[in-house]
Amino acid sequence: MIDASHDPALTSWVDVPPGHDFPIQNLPLGVFSVGGEAPRVGMAIGDHVVDLAGLAADGAIDPGLAPLVAGPVLNPLLADAAARRLMRTQVSALLVTSATHRTATSSRLWSRDDVTLDLPAAIGDYTDFYVGIHHATAIGKLFRPDQPLLPNYKYVPIGYHGRASTVRVSGTPVVRPNGQRKPPDGPPTYGPSRRLDFELELAIWLGGGNAMGQAIDIADAGAAVAGLGLLNDWSARDLQAWEYVPLGPFLAKSFATTVSPWIVTAEALAPFRIAQAERPDGDPKPLDYLWDSRDQAAGAFAIDLFADLIPAGGAPTRITRSAARHMYWTAAQMIAHHTSNGCALNPGDLLGSGTISGPSPEAAASLVELTAGGGAPLALAGGAARTFLEDGDEVVLTARANNDGYASIGFGECRGTVIPSA
Repeated sequence: MIDASHDPALTSWVDVPPGHDFPIQNLPLGVFSVGGEAPRVGMAIGDHVVDLAGLAADGAIDPGLAPLVAGPVLNPLLADAAARRLMRTQVSALLVTSATHRTATSSRLWSRDDVTLDLPAAIGDYTDFYVGIHHATAIGKLFRPDQPLLPNYKYVPIGYHGRASTVRVSGTPVVRPNGQRKPPDGPPTYGPSRRLDFELELAIWLGGGNAMGQAIDIADAGAAVAGLGLLNDWSARDLQAWEYVPLGPFLAKSFATTVSPWIVTAEALAPFRIAQAERPDGDPKPLDYLWDSRDQAAGAFAIDLFADLIPAGGAPTRITRSAARHMYWTAAQMIAHHTSNGCALNPGDLLGSGTISGPSPEAAASLVELTAGGGAPLALAGGAARTFLEDGDEVVLTARANNDGYASIGFGECRGTVIPSA
């Protein structure tokens, strides 16, 4: 639903540097705190955060919105799409250059430097999918050279149940995990992972849900997406190679997942909906419960994805340039499949897209792909090289949504620095 808040000509009286991730056309949602005070709900514009609970208390926005922005998490607001649209419209009107009550609104603005950004939602459950077909194929070649892509991949949106208890907000250090490592010519040993990796993914934040035993129809599943963010599915490849048969990822994934603090809402993303890429000739059409013509026409997103690696004391190197269009399944298809057996989803639940690699070498969205399984070190700025992550390395994920005729919007950063094993 595109409206006046998406007008590319809109400007704000709040200073927003050119090319900033958070122009007035974005207004992502997050949770922030000041000093030792309780977390509160905010919107980002430029390098500032708008205190939505404060605006509600002042009567600057509809007082009926007050319970939804009282904090300390976004779950109530994620669950109410109509309220999100109303809030977006009203806050945009307060921040637009022509607004007449700037003084009152400015009293509810905080500098980004003066606040702490928190995890945006109380995550009841976290499921990580595997919809990046180029990544799935590349990983399959390493683990199963004779059959890189298993037969079910093109019929089923594959996923596994992640660990919600270790999802952390951007900037939280990532402790190198310990576990069993199996060398090719000996018995397993226990110790710190030697092949620690990142994975560039989208975070899909749910606003809608379903009662247990009742599936969400594919025609309605897209409306369950409240917004998107960035997600780094840190992966210990040596632990993963030894443990993943027969039941899939376990300790290799459960030690840490990092998400960006801002949720770019479904409303802000409306101009960046695009058609799902057509399947290659010979690929099966999804089964009926996963097929909806409207979802195929507008269920994908025009979002460019990037990853930078920064060694301790070094300069950043852009190591990945990919795009959300490389997802083999849409968010709606993931949700429809997830609930098809009656599994209950709830507002604030988190879905990971899986690693979104593209078909070209520079679009590989993990080190295991970029270095051919560790066999071809990746050159970094300043002369350093990496096969896998070392202690002190920082990975920074970013993204921008672009579409002709609309103002480009960004997602902020998803950062994590590796620290030694405990």
